[in-house]
Amino acid sequence: MRIWCGVRGMLCGAAIAFAPFTVHPLPFTPSSIHAQQPIISPPHLVKLAHTYSIVAYDSANGDLGVVVQSKFPNVGGIVPWAKAGVGAVATQSLSNTAYGELGLELMGRGATAGEALRILMRTDTMLQDRQVGMVDARGNAASFSGRTTFDWAGGRVGSPGGRGSVAGGKGQVIVGRWFSAQGNIMVSGQTVRNLAEAFEKSRGSLADRLMVALKAGQAGGGDKRGMQSAALLVVRKNGGYLGANDRFIDIRVYDAPDPIAELVRLLTLHKLHFFPSEPADLLPLAPDLVARLEPILLAEPVGQPQKWLTRRQGSATPEFIEALKNFMYWENYDVRVRTDGKIDRIVLEDILKKRDGER
Repeated sequence: MRIWCGVRGMLCGAAIAFAPFTVHPLPFTPSSIHAQQPIISPPHLVKLAHTYSIVAYDSANGDLGVVVQSKFPNVGGIVPWAKAGVGAVATQSLSNTAYGELGLELMGRGATAGEALRILMRTDTMLQDRQVGMVDARGNAASFSGRTTFDWAGGRVGSPGGRGSVAGGKGQVIVGRWFSAQGNIMVSGQTVRNLAEAFEKSRGSLADRLMVALKAGQAGGGDKRGMQSAALLVVRKNGGYLGANDRFIDIRVYDAPDPIAELVRLLTLHKLHFFPSEPADLLPLAPDLVARLEPILLAEPVGQPQKWLTRRQGSATPEFIEALKNFMYWENYDVRVRTDGKIDRIVLEDILKKRDGER
């Protein structure tokens, strides 16, 4: 993906029909929605992105997210946009980040994904080089692929009827429900078909379903030029670190031989360190568990004169629980720290696995 600095474009004269809707007055005029374009235009083939993505909404809990893979470094800094309770956007090909920023602004003020997309298309002076997918917090989805995006290029959205997907080619806006999948410079249309079908058939959390779709997309051929970077963005109200923000998952693989495999590894790590404990994973600190943890607390922190414990406890005494709490903060298990005489099974397994490996 080649991204260029923004130069404000002139308002296009072409009228695009869209359904009426009600929004609050916007803090910008149509002519101020800039069309980002190169200062010096390179050859057309060079300036287009080589990307596939899927944006989606989870009706079960309101999660919104984007997953993307590209033959371009740090695709996560460009393509995925999302805001909890509002929507999600993937802007690619000759990416215009206004579709992300202003698309979310429009959806936040009442526009559907399709309406927001069409409004922004009106002012884009390089419209036919763009590819965009959008979904709003009511489950409406839309996708557009410009006429001059490189083959294979196109998109799919979830069928309005709830089963299957609707396909669209170059120069088309397609609208549907729940998700939008799109790709350009693909080996074939099988990548986008796989994205849509795998997502629709998958179960579990939105993040896991997006990852299933991404892997299926690559299995369908993926980018003609290969792989380089990937990203996963999922937003949830108060889903971020210790509930202080909405950035539930924000993982970027800047550059890797297999960015999807690396994204899988980082998602596993993220779940360990940022997801709170599940009630089913809580174990009482019985004497047998204390006996397994005490040697660690007596020997660590490594290289520090003062250890977490100074003597054996034999049971989950207040001194032991305090030592375990401090140890867990030191080891970055912040969101899974407990002081109620229990320990998270996932954390326990990670603690023991790391020390067993060292031995």
